[in-house]
Amino acid sequence: MLTYCIRRRLSVFRRASVNLSPVHELLQVYRHYGESCDGGGSDPARLMVQLLQQRFFIPPDQHHAVSLLRGQACAYGPLGVDLKRNILEQWWSSVVRSRPQVFGISTLHGVESKGAGGDEKLLKGRGERVGEVLRQRQAFRTGLFQGALAQCVPSLELMNRKLPFGLAETGLCYQPEDHDDSDAIGCSSEVTEASLVWFCSHRTSSQWLDYWTRQRLQWWRKFALGPSDFSVRDVRDDELKQGALRGAKVLYKFPWGTETLETLWMLSDDELLRSHTGSQADLRCRDGKKLIVPHVISLSANVDRGLLAVLFNSLQHIEKVDSKQRLHQRTVLKLHPALAPVKVALDMGKGSISELRQVCEGLLQELLEEGISAWPGYMDTTLSSMDKLHTKYDEMGVLFTVMVGENTLENGLLLVRNRDTTVRETMHISEIRQFILTYISTAEKV
Repeated sequence: MLTYCIRRRLSVFRRASVNLSPVHELLQVYRHYGESCDGGGSDPARLMVQLLQQRFFIPPDQHHAVSLLRGQACAYGPLGVDLKRNILEQWWSSVVRSRPQVFGISTLHGVESKGAGGDEKLLKGRGERVGEVLRQRQAFRTGLFQGALAQCVPSLELMNRKLPFGLAETGLCYQPEDHDDSDAIGCSSEVTEASLVWFCSHRTSSQWLDYWTRQRLQWWRKFALGPSDFSVRDVRDDELKQGALRGAKVLYKFPWGTETLETLWMLSDDELLRSHTGSQADLRCRDGKKLIVPHVISLSANVDRGLLAVLFNSLQHIEKVDSKQRLHQRTVLKLHPALAPVKVALDMGKGSISELRQVCEGLLQELLEEGISAWPGYMDTTLSSMDKLHTKYDEMGVLFTVMVGENTLENGLLLVRNRDTTVRETMHISEIRQFILTYISTAEKV
């Protein structure tokens, strides 16, 4: 996107002038998020970033770590992409698919103005010419709210003009930097937003705000290892945005402090009236026997910060003493089964390599056809002990490790290890698919 390209161009000029490298920038972020962390010597932000970079959640480039810690969109590795996709799918299922009054929509990021075709040439020039590019374009969206208002009138017929109903959307938005670091460059940052705009009558709007606040808190806590880290609070009067009558926030307690995951606003009918250029009659809906202009409840979630909250909430450091009284620490991402990027890791034990590989490939294909995400660990030719293998998969958040060995070739038996209990059990290869499906389905219903 143009804004991103311009920001990167500006950041080059900025860093050149102050000699600020991406590593120095990350260190500043660590200091910012580490100063208020408990534990003194250990820096949770640094440890989390190291884990995510090592285990394929984010690329090793440091500016992606900076963005993630600040609650902004960043580039994601294979596991990060799947985790984010799973969060968005669960959000969509909860807000849209399970509710007959909510409809999904899609809006544009922004509209290019004529005469902006020389962007590439301008960007090749000096930094002072960036302003010329910006003046030739309309700004990209800073939220999804206005797009829902624009689609309100066309959507009224879906509900036969009967209240309440909602319009939902997920997508990338561009928001002002919300930090005061000395290295801030004054540009907008990308944020993945999940939005629901709920249209209702004025007499029920306060109750609907309370309802959706409870629903959103319950949704976050459903996937939490530590539910108490998620909370809600009412927005104080001095924090209300213009036009809002009430507000609420869903919060998460990070090691460095509490930050907002979702914001909910109760708005009057002024928002619709201002955005609609046609006749006011086009906006009227049925509330019982009355025809009224709907009031609006706005819900917006920062999915990138929510992803970071899920990761911190799922991370556990477990200490265990073995039979020789040696202390071992085990790091585990106990991600909820519905969110875990990888459900099954397939590896080979002792036996004929070619035959075991054929069994793994067949089982992998069977799992993928059922929509069960599987990691082809058997393709890694690096020799690792079982302890190192389990350490790797625990840090990746893999639910089950399936070991194919000589017994599989002889009688079809597999060794299955559970991430959360570390219990290993023997299971027939024909049972593993249904076992995984049942396990995930049961967890989603809790």
